[in-house]
Amino acid sequence: MAVGFNLIPGNIRAPIFAFEINSGGQFENVSRFLLVGHANAGSSLPANVPVRCNNVEEAVALAGRGSMLAEMLIGTRLNAPAQDVWLLPVEDVGTAEVRAITVSNVPGSGGYAVLLVGDEAVALTINPGDTANVVAAAIAAAINSYQNPLTKSGLPYTAVAAAGVVTLTARHKGVIFSTVDLSVPVVTGGNAFAGVLAFATTTPGTGSPDLSAGLASLGDDPFDWILSPFSDSANLARYQSVLSDTSGRWAWSRQSYGHVFTTVTDTTSNLTTLGLSIDNRHITIVPRLTGAGNGTLPWVFLAALIARVIPWLSAGDLGDVSRNQTGLVVEGVSAPRDRSKWFNDYATRDAFLGTGLSTWTVRTDGRVTIDKLVTMQRTDGSGNVDTTFRDVQAIGQLIYALRYFRERLQAEHGRKAIADSNPGNLASITTVVDIANTFIAAYRSMPGVLENSAEFVRQLDVQRNVSNPNRVDVYAPLDRINPLDVIAANATLYAQFREAV
Repeated sequence: MAVGFNLIPGNIRAPIFAFEINSGGQFENVSRFLLVGHANAGSSLPANVPVRCNNVEEAVALAGRGSMLAEMLIGTRLNAPAQDVWLLPVEDVGTAEVRAITVSNVPGSGGYAVLLVGDEAVALTINPGDTANVVAAAIAAAINSYQNPLTKSGLPYTAVAAAGVVTLTARHKGVIFSTVDLSVPVVTGGNAFAGVLAFATTTPGTGSPDLSAGLASLGDDPFDWILSPFSDSANLARYQSVLSDTSGRWAWSRQSYGHVFTTVTDTTSNLTTLGLSIDNRHITIVPRLTGAGNGTLPWVFLAALIARVIPWLSAGDLGDVSRNQTGLVVEGVSAPRDRSKWFNDYATRDAFLGTGLSTWTVRTDGRVTIDKLVTMQRTDGSGNVDTTFRDVQAIGQLIYALRYFRERLQAEHGRKAIADSNPGNLASITTVVDIANTFIAAYRSMPGVLENSAEFVRQLDVQRNVSNPNRVDVYAPLDRINPLDVIAANATLYAQFREAV
């Protein structure tokens, strides 16, 4: 092949030893994890502008102690210590929830007392003779100053006390705060708050943020994994729009890709109805059952659970993207106190997965584990069942493979001319055979993502467009590797094996 140059011209005369420097190309997948949520009032973070956040201390400083974004980053870092994480602060709208904790029947002897806010334990000592007013003031002070020394977590409320009542006001507006759990746990040696505290919601939270501006601000930057706890119908529609295959991030003209993970807390019936109402491969819903006892805040539960698999979904080079994820332990979350809210029975899990809802389970030691994460696409758009994109692994595989193909094509065929043949082996000329060879080599370079390369070579079709000689059209069938989800064995018992005849 003739030597080609990008910078050194061919018509120079004066003597010189000249070197031009070019890259031979080296692919690296860029995979960002975006957390969508609220920062505290007074935060320095501008609304609707994504910003990289490297560690927990930075998140607390930027978004504020106890803020939604800071708590999501804490849950993320417990499960994905090295992932590239960005925050997208969005404005809250509506009404902030207000709850009341009424203190009465304070034990005269005092004692050690613990209040759970979510799954953060607020502990204090009741002194002998403390009145309800004194205890209420102590609770409010403990809530306002609380920060977990190990994880740096704060609380989702601010508090004031008066006349034996602690008034909690949510840090952010919105209906999502109705899922926050307050409880008096059972403590070894006794909990002095038992029978002392009564909980009530005096002002329900209302409203959900409009994520349009925040999602639009992403442009075509490589935000592969978008995590948002807001799952109202308006925002679900916005996710589908921003990730549209026709005009959104998955469109042929943009190729920036992405996938949204969100969570819904509701009854089994309503969750199933919601799942059947959406048929879209760009959304994953992690369900939780409504009612008291859920423990971990929903935005933290979602962030921790999804962060556990993001490093795998981003790792096409090692094949982790294709692996089954069942049994991965989620750090930093607690199982619901009510065991009826665990998704451990096979019938519920199987039904949820069939309706586009993802599943998680709880081990015998109480640790939350991933069961199976799926997208919400169930049909081919014409009503026929189509499971091609059901596994969330398929999204990670597709993002990785398409980016890799594009990088190899750009590196080997960018800024070249196209001809039917290249008898002079000019470096400035490429052919359909050259392009086909690049596809084949790239396919074979992804053994952890794609399989059956021989069949790919047989079906691959690369040809010049008959109407536009400047264009090459390619049919590239991709056979993705599948996660091993089920092993079914027939265990037949014999009283005695028959002797071979």
